[in-house]
Amino acid sequence: MKIIITGSLGNISKPLTKELVQKGHSVTVVTSSNSRQEEIEKLGASAAIGSVDDLDFLAQTFTGADAVYCMIPRANYFDPNLDLDAFTRKIGNNYAEAIQKSGVKRVVFLSSIGAHLEQNSGIIQRYNEIESVFNTLSDVSITFMRPTSFYYNLLAYIPMIKNQGFIAANYGADQLIPWVSPNDIATAITEELTTPLDGRKIRYVASEELTGNETVKILGEAIGKPDLKWVLISDKETFDGLVNIGMQPKIAQGLTEMYAGLYNGTLGEDYYKNRPSEMGKTKLADYAKEFAAIYN
Repeated sequence: MKIIITGSLGNISKPLTKELVQKGHSVTVVTSSNSRQEEIEKLGASAAIGSVDDLDFLAQTFTGADAVYCMIPRANYFDPNLDLDAFTRKIGNNYAEAIQKSGVKRVVFLSSIGAHLEQNSGIIQRYNEIESVFNTLSDVSITFMRPTSFYYNLLAYIPMIKNQGFIAANYGADQLIPWVSPNDIATAITEELTTPLDGRKIRYVASEELTGNETVKILGEAIGKPDLKWVLISDKETFDGLVNIGMQPKIAQGLTEMYAGLYNGTLGEDYYKNRPSEMGKTKLADYAKEFAAIYN
């Protein structure tokens, strides 16, 4: 199969590219960086150099492909001029139009847990909007991948652990957090891209469900702090903490609302009704080794 991968060589796209190439598929990776071309080609894939902001480039790149994987690039939440909704909306609309123009018939879109919610989901609400746009497309089969909380998001707590000796958040503690590894997401996307589908499909992907207290115990042991604690704080304390480290207030509010939804159950409501039949292979104990290496 001829498959197009967006996301350059990011946390998901790199293992996804490796897996697809190993399975014998012809893979093209979209990247905005010329410096990535050599690394992409070393993996056995081709590079398409351009921006997902460029509709004509996307449509041309997608043309002739058997399947396409679409994801929204990460944005800088500390940029005071970033309009996250507009940023996401433009790229989502570009993808949808490029899919329609190119005639590609099989698409996998990286959405998120909580994308079933039209409101009260914080920064996740933008994925609900993009799914709605994609659902207007005709004559194309789409899988909406809805991963849970990424292991690597825990890296953001390293300064707090070093400076304060604990993790403080408005979620976790005694409540379950469904965690996921990018490698397990990549495996699930590979399955979807290479499996025929007629219509629409929502697929959740998770690696392990742990409470915040169980999570911090595993991390603490990995970094030599077996007494590490997870401290539950208020939404206001969470918001204030994010703003104090320089995050744009609107995005800080969106993150706070998202985490509050994770804690009170609204964000994961549809996930728990449609849990994956099998959890991914990468457990937090596996990821904790990588976490500890970065921590140290």
